[in-house]
Amino acid sequence: MSQNPKNTPGQLYSINRTFSLHRPILVGILNLTPDSFSDGGRFKNQDQILNYFQEMVNHGADWIDIGGESSGPGTDAVSTTEELHRIIPIIKAIRQESDIWISVDTYKAEVAEKAVEAGADAVNDITALRGDPEMIKFLAKTEVPVIITYSKDPDARTTKKQIDYEDVIETIYEFFKKRLVYMQNQGIPIENVIIDPGMGFYISSLPHYSFEIIRRLPELAELGRPIMVGTSRKSFLANVSSGKTLSVHQREIPTAVSTSIAVWQGASLLRVHDVKQGRLVLDTMYALQNTQ
Repeated sequence: MSQNPKNTPGQLYSINRTFSLHRPILVGILNLTPDSFSDGGRFKNQDQILNYFQEMVNHGADWIDIGGESSGPGTDAVSTTEELHRIIPIIKAIRQESDIWISVDTYKAEVAEKAVEAGADAVNDITALRGDPEMIKFLAKTEVPVIITYSKDPDARTTKKQIDYEDVIETIYEFFKKRLVYMQNQGIPIENVIIDPGMGFYISSLPHYSFEIIRRLPELAELGRPIMVGTSRKSFLANVSSGKTLSVHQREIPTAVSTSIAVWQGASLLRVHDVKQGRLVLDTMYALQNTQ
């Protein structure tokens, strides 16, 4: 890593606002689920949720990613009704007091549509539009920005399968290349698409593939789309020290290191749980890359 790879982010256009990726963006995670691997069930009422949202804003979040259904190994599917019940009141409440960008973490077209009506700006679809055939119609009709994620599993339930790759980057690159062509053919503006290479169990239960993705991130940048990276507290960071297994909340230093390298390698968005730490990481990396 002897030189700083060029990062050439584009612009995203929502229904009513423009969001420019002129520098890396910090995306704070707001999980409204009882079974998220990191922070499931932490909120007891709407006031706690809104207080935590304000805390993330105060710590420097540029964007909030709100999810009402967990996708990790062993999690349960959630009905559309329940997912809407969890997220819509919060999106409306946040929008009443802030114009911060909001993405809704869902693969369901009905949830995405109602979330956008409530004030969300973008959709974060972990199935890369494979989970609900109506999603692509909604995105083509509204031109709402979308994040698509690589996953070894075609549906929303991530598994712990041990998957081997002949070349993990080539596999992910070809996956996104095909998805982007398909999306363009369906009428989705390519400038509205962000790609996310997944990480952790989205890739494989074998940790070395996730580290390889970070090292080779510039190869994915050749697709010409902004890249979001979410290493935050993921399983592949649990055993970075020989003989130790780090708990979810002991993975903050590995998270900071991996996200730093991802930014250096050209990531445009960082999706994190600890916004305070993430802001320091991004500000430090920005200073390193831009101070003459």
